[in-house]
Amino acid sequence: MKKSLLHVSNINKALKNAKSEVLVNFIRSEQSGIMVVTNKVMSSFDLLIIKNYVKNVKYSDILSVDIPHLLQSKSYLKIIGIPYYLYNNSQVCLLPSNVEKIIKQSQIFDNIVLASKLQVIKVSPKSYMSIVWVDIWDVQSRSRVKSLINQCFNIEKYITTIRGINMNLGILQYKNCWK
Repeated sequence: MKKSLLHVSNINKALKNAKSEVLVNFIRSEQSGIMVVTNKVMSSFDLLIIKNYVKNVKYSDILSVDIPHLLQSKSYLKIIGIPYYLYNNSQVCLLPSNVEKIIKQSQIFDNIVLASKLQVIKVSPKSYMSIVWVDIWDVQSRSRVKSLINQCFNIEKYITTIRGINMNLGILQYKNCWK
């Protein structure tokens, strides 16, 4: 923050070179990170310019640089069509960490940031199917969630479908797996 004036100047040069009309007014430190205040609403292209600048700053920890984003809200999805015991009735239930690894490898989840941990719930005591509840950060136009709704992707040999929901109430319906 000691060199914030220098950083504002350098970011503005980078934005001007990219022919952007956005200018940074000032940079301020917040509890959640650094806030960059601009003269106009930024586009994702402008955010990318700022992200690249921050990653190239000599004294920044590249691994701790988060993805810059505009104001966001949570959107809620559910993934259906996944067996609760994914690996041939091995009695090992589907873990949220396994599903998270799978969806991060899926192309349709590029540029999607999870808002909370995934929830894997067995549909009913006698069913072998599960529902995965997914909370994502979305822009106010809900464009990210709109692009995911009704998309299908593979988990092992199963075809899963993503459905939109109004809100994840966080109510545990049935869970038959203890650690």
